[in-house]
Amino acid sequence: MHKLILFLSLFLTFSFIGAEASESAKPNIIVIFADDLGYGDLGCYGAKYPTPALDQMAAEGFRSTDMISAANVCTPSRAALLTGRYPNRAGLPTYRIRGKKEHYGLHPDEITIAELLKTAGYRSLAVGKWHIGFLMEGAHPMDQGFDGYFGLPYNYSKSHDPWNKAIFRDRKMIEENVRFPTITPRYNEEVVKFIGEQSRDQPFFIYMAHQIAHAPVVPGKPFLGKSKAGKYADFVTELDHSVGQVFQALRDHDLDDNTLVVFLADNGHHGKVGSGGPLSGSKYTTMEGGHRVAGIFRWPGTIPAGQVSDVTLSSMDLLPLFCDLADVKLPTDRTIDGQNIRDVLLGQTDESPHQFLYYYNGINLQAVRKGKWKLHLPRTAADQPYWGNVSKQRSFVKLDQPFLVNLDSDIGEKVNVAAENPEVATTLLKEAERIRAELGDVGQTGSDQRALWRTELSEF
Repeated sequence: MHKLILFLSLFLTFSFIGAEASESAKPNIIVIFADDLGYGDLGCYGAKYPTPALDQMAAEGFRSTDMISAANVCTPSRAALLTGRYPNRAGLPTYRIRGKKEHYGLHPDEITIAELLKTAGYRSLAVGKWHIGFLMEGAHPMDQGFDGYFGLPYNYSKSHDPWNKAIFRDRKMIEENVRFPTITPRYNEEVVKFIGEQSRDQPFFIYMAHQIAHAPVVPGKPFLGKSKAGKYADFVTELDHSVGQVFQALRDHDLDDNTLVVFLADNGHHGKVGSGGPLSGSKYTTMEGGHRVAGIFRWPGTIPAGQVSDVTLSSMDLLPLFCDLADVKLPTDRTIDGQNIRDVLLGQTDESPHQFLYYYNGINLQAVRKGKWKLHLPRTAADQPYWGNVSKQRSFVKLDQPFLVNLDSDIGEKVNVAAENPEVATTLLKEAERIRAELGDVGQTGSDQRALWRTELSEF
C-alpha cells in the first residue's frame, strides 16, 4: 500500500509538470547489461581482439575507467542497479538461495528505475536474465514497473530444473529446453522489434540483460573463430555484435540522437575465463577485479564524444541520472545511494559524487574506499558468503590486519601502505564502523538493512 501511495504521488507530480516539458522531449534510455564480463574483455579496455561496436560507442561517448558495481555477483548487482541502493539496503545481498526460488527476490516495496520512469510516461521492456526473483510475489519484472518481459528468469543451466533453460514472455513460459546459442539472437530480435514499434510521442526504457559472458561459454555458430583469439573472445564478439544491432535499429528509426545508451557489466570476470586487465581478483571477490567494470555512455549531441574518465562512478548512479533526465523526483522515503552523474558525463566536472564506497561480499563488509584509498578490512573464512572461499583464486579469504592500498599507484592491490598512512587507515576504519551500523555485517543487523527472509550464514 505504501508503495502504491508513493507511486500515485509521483504520478501526480509528473502530471503537474507535464505542461512544462512534453514526453517527446525526454530521451529514450537503453541499458545493456553484460554478465561476468571482465574489465579487460573489450577492445577499448585493452583486449587483444576488436569489439568494434563497443569501441565505437566509447569513441562517440564517455568511457569510464573507474565504474564500480555495487556487488561482485549477479543478483545483488542487478538489485543495486535497478533500485539505486546497496544490496543490503534493498534486501538482496546474495545470489538467490539455492532451491528456494519462491522465497527470494526483490521486495515488492522496493522501487525500480522502470517504476519511476513510468510516472514520466515511459514505456519499458526488460529483456534477458532477470535473476532477482520470478516466483516470489511482487518480484516479477512486470510487478516491478516493466510493461513487458522476455528472457530467462535465472542463469542458463543444464540442471534438471526446467526453469534454468526456459524462455518466458511476460509471465508465461513459452519454450522449455531452449538451445543456448539461440538465446542472444532472440534477445536481439525482441529489442529491435520493440524499438521499431515505439511511438515518437512516448519515450521508452529498455533493460537488456545478456547471458553473455556467463557460463556456458557457447558462442553462436556465426561467431566461432571470428575473434581469432579463442572461444571466450568469440563469445564477447557475439555480445559486441548484439550491441551493434541495437545501434542499427536506432539509426533505422531515426532515434539515435534522442537515445541515451549505457553499457556496463554486472561484476568482474569468472576467474577461469575472461580478463581483469590490470586488476587483481575476479567475480566473488572484493578486489577491484570483482567490482570495477566496463562502463560506457553514449548520447550523440549531448554527451561529448571521446571522453575517457577516471572519475569514480557507481552502477547505482543510473537511477538518479535517469530520473533527472526524465524530470522525475527521487523517492524521499528511503535512502538512494546512487548520485546524479549528469555533470560528469557532460564533462562539466571531474569530481566524483561519492565520498565513500563500500565493498560487500554477501552480507560481509570487506572494504571501504575514499578516492584513491581503499582499505580491506580484517575477516575470517567463516565471515565469507558460500562462494567466498571455494577456489584458490579467491583473494583475502582471511585477513588479520587492515590492508590499505593506494589505487592510483597500485591498481593491482599488492602493497599494504597502512603503516605509512595511519590517518587514512583510521578514517576508513571509522567509516567502516559507521556503515556497519547502518547496512549491517556478519553478526550485526544494520539500522537500514532490509530484513532477509532467512538469515542462516551458511546460505549467505
